[in-house]
Amino acid sequence: MIRLLPLLALPALAACVPATDNPQGPGEAPAAYMALGTEPGWTLEITPARLNYAGDYGETMIAVPNPGAQTTTTGKRYTADRLTVEVRPGPCSDGMSDRRYADTVTVTADGKRVTGCGGDILPPDALAGTSWTFVSIAGAPVAPDRPTSLAFTDDRLSGSAGCNRFSGSYRVADDMLSAGPLMATKMACPGAGMAQESAFFALMRGPVRLSFPTDGTLEISGEGGQTAVLKRVI
Repeated sequence: MIRLLPLLALPALAACVPATDNPQGPGEAPAAYMALGTEPGWTLEITPARLNYAGDYGETMIAVPNPGAQTTTTGKRYTADRLTVEVRPGPCSDGMSDRRYADTVTVTADGKRVTGCGGDILPPDALAGTSWTFVSIAGAPVAPDRPTSLAFTDDRLSGSAGCNRFSGSYRVADDMLSAGPLMATKMACPGAGMAQESAFFALMRGPVRLSFPTDGTLEISGEGGQTAVLKRVI
């Protein structure tokens, strides 16, 4: 029989901080700028050397040398043979999910114009309605055979860190999130599931901070330097 037991009320989480650019390490190539759109689906990659465009769900492929960006009144423009790209800063929704990006991107490929989003993935406006899966806990990748999740509704959070299910209420006030009391099932799990769950619950016993790197992940960090990294699902 599965029993429910209360967990310690989770302490306040610090305010969500805005995304910041990751510094480029010595000898590393600059990160490519990515953009995408829907109906028809398309993607664009801008590297220091080339513009690589795949349009019409991959049926149209254009790769041209990067001509360099020209500054415009609304952003910047790349003008090359067969391809013109305009990047305008400002929050943009991809139209297929709740993800928001830093820029609106318009591509004209062989005379056909499409509009989508590009640049950094912005933090969600609110936790409510978002769902995540764990990537790592306390520096260790999560076990691939143990499904994980962390989801937020208007006033409740729920999920699994690899073994038991947990859920409870939460509230946000003055940029602080407080959760609990939480309830969790009490099962023993084989392999790494139990260990990674224990590490997550240990992390959540102390004050933790939420941050949203520009790659669309959520990082939960404790005072002792332990961190859980999650990837957004919706």
